[in-house]
Amino acid sequence: MSEELPKNVLRAVKMKTGKNVSEKDIFKLASGVKPTTFQNEKQLRQLIMQVAGLVQAPVSEATIDEIVSTVKKSGIHPNNLEALMKMLTDKS
Repeated sequence: MSEELPKNVLRAVKMKTGKNVSEKDIFKLASGVKPTTFQNEKQLRQLIMQVAGLVQAPVSEATIDEIVSTVKKSGIHPNNLEALMKMLTDKS
């Protein structure tokens, strides 16, 4: 993962939520993510809720459905976490 990506993710989180999240928190969360997380809808939903908890932001079921659908349709290989993070942060 490039060195700039964590900084871009942190900036995007701050811009969207107004919350400061540490790089350590992002890496701690990311360390539990496996390629199968993106293939298993239940695990993906849990990940979304973990991220929401990290930034203390409520996420509606409709938003979760939209994120799950976007990830499934993206065609991004689950092993390429950098491309996935870029896709999500570019949606700002």
